[in-house]
Amino acid sequence: MFQEFTVTIPVFPGNEFDIRSFGAVPGGKTSNTAAFAAAFEAASKEGGRVIVPDGIWLTGPITLRSNVELHLADNAVILFSKSKEDYPLRVTDYEGIRRIRTVSQINAEHAENIAITGNGTIDGSGHLWRPVKEFKMTERQWKVLLEQSDYVIDSNEGGVWVPTKSIYDARFEGEVFPDDCPTEEEALAKAAPYYDFYRPVIVSLRYCSNVLIEGVHLQNSAAWNVHPYFCEDLTIRNVTVNNPYYAQNGDGIDVDSCNRVHIHHCTLETGDDAICLKAGKDREARKLKKPCENVLIHDCKVGQSHGGFVIGSEMSRGVHNVQVKDCTFINADVGINFKSAMGRGGVVEDIYMQDIQMVNIKKFAVTVTMTYVHNLMDYFDPVVESDDPEDIPEYRNIYFTRCICPDEAAQVVVESLKDHPETVHDVYFRDCEFGSQDFKNKTV
Repeated sequence: MFQEFTVTIPVFPGNEFDIRSFGAVPGGKTSNTAAFAAAFEAASKEGGRVIVPDGIWLTGPITLRSNVELHLADNAVILFSKSKEDYPLRVTDYEGIRRIRTVSQINAEHAENIAITGNGTIDGSGHLWRPVKEFKMTERQWKVLLEQSDYVIDSNEGGVWVPTKSIYDARFEGEVFPDDCPTEEEALAKAAPYYDFYRPVIVSLRYCSNVLIEGVHLQNSAAWNVHPYFCEDLTIRNVTVNNPYYAQNGDGIDVDSCNRVHIHHCTLETGDDAICLKAGKDREARKLKKPCENVLIHDCKVGQSHGGFVIGSEMSRGVHNVQVKDCTFINADVGINFKSAMGRGGVVEDIYMQDIQMVNIKKFAVTVTMTYVHNLMDYFDPVVESDDPEDIPEYRNIYFTRCICPDEAAQVVVESLKDHPETVHDVYFRDCEFGSQDFKNKTV
């Protein structure tokens, strides 16, 4: 049975700090990075709300502060710039391991009682950073991209357009990882010539508590949209996330090793996974005993996505006590996707999927598999062979109740590791309908 829990929601004093009082200029042409920083500095002394009025406000990264709420008016647009000066490279965590990325556009670390609220729009200017795969484009769309940049990388799926030369040149060097060099400083220096390759996340919250994201419209991300990492008491509600279907790594909400999470009444359309739970990758991740646990997700709608709701493939610290109910997934590649691989280790358990409606699913209604490998980056996600029992992941106690997908082509796949049938067990389907398959009462 799903274990109920309570999430603490932040409360703020009534003080207000309008960014115009700190020199901010609307119009989308003047940088307001200093004005945002000054407003947050002032607000952090007393607590309260930083107000972003109607208008277009161009800025570099914004660092949230404890006891401060960032509030966008209904017709406010925060438009993020792109420059090496504003977005230095740093070592952080991305896709489950230590990685080099630029500073995230909205960021906080070890902050408490923080919020992003209002009905305005946050635009990550992702088109200035993202690669685009040719097969996802019409001929006319591809021609328009080539007019902007003629840098195209060959791949086994056809051409990959990139907006700048530094991303194009990165294919020769490959990604620089922090552990490739004796020090982080040397790794950052080695990565610097290929700066544009290390795209930012729009919202990165690390080791924060009492967090609220409410009402805002996030769009056009360079990489992921929202990435809470090792956070506690996190609420995301009434949020809209929009990315084009071709947005590479354009995930919606990636909850990573967090505790007490409530996500509800959100609408997402993404270029990758929509709502995803993660918990680190492989042995390095397992050194940190911090599962992703106590998560409630309900009344969310997902349009185009790779996965409507996803666990993994980074799940090495474990995922426990999760309920997803009363959600609708339309036009996803996979409706519900639980994915892992040898080498991950960790246990995913006590997952409750209830009253999920899925329509126009392109590949699978449900997958619970252990065979995930990133097909375009085998240097990054290699097939692991191991005799260490701790490297073997496990899925258990997973319940699907009244989950519906009428598409005849949409299948259900439950697949253990080869030679390890014990890696997936106690998967229950009750009153489910998937095309012509009988899942009224089935246990795997």
